[in-house]
Amino acid sequence: MKMIIHIFFIISLFSSISFASVQDFCVADPKGPQSPSGYSCKNPDQVTENDFAFSGLGKAGNTSNIIKAAVTPAFAPAFAGTNGLGVSLARLDLAGGGVIPLHTHPGASEALVVIQGTICAGFISSANKVYLKTLNRGDSMVFPQGLLHFQLNSGKGPALAFVAFGSSSPGLQILPFALFANDLPSELVEATTFLSDEEVKKLKGVLGGTN
Repeated sequence: MKMIIHIFFIISLFSSISFASVQDFCVADPKGPQSPSGYSCKNPDQVTENDFAFSGLGKAGNTSNIIKAAVTPAFAPAFAGTNGLGVSLARLDLAGGGVIPLHTHPGASEALVVIQGTICAGFISSANKVYLKTLNRGDSMVFPQGLLHFQLNSGKGPALAFVAFGSSSPGLQILPFALFANDLPSELVEATTFLSDEEVKKLKGVLGGTN
């Protein structure tokens, strides 16, 4: 019986390895169907070196908005070569007072490195414990997958950071927009957040929500 268990263990181990090495890469084909595991693979004969390079992170994003911040993603399919590799990148620009509000990435953990300025960053564990850190140029911080986290420009000038994700499609849900930028009836928002009708309608008005 032990021998059978060992055989099944070895088979499962090598099966997982073989599936990971069936092909060198799977460049995203945005015209093909998408599944939970990613985009369909582009025909290898049509793949070029350009699929593995991305130049969009060299330009600052537009921070003239309500959060005074901009995120420039390098995810699949825009960065087609990341598809299936379990990695992606993004640029984070924060004007003075800029903030990336509480948000989650359901599909990946995140690593951030500050290039310019000072950023106050933190996340909240599932036990509601807060981990908070002020980051200066050259400092890094990681944010575990699925946990609420934020970044705030706490310096006197603009701030710049680059982030890496453990997925080519990490996903994003920003908490304030999830609550107040949709058509969820105000009475339900009030009941689930303990905010007053006046507060909910004010926030819906600011973020473009209805009902």
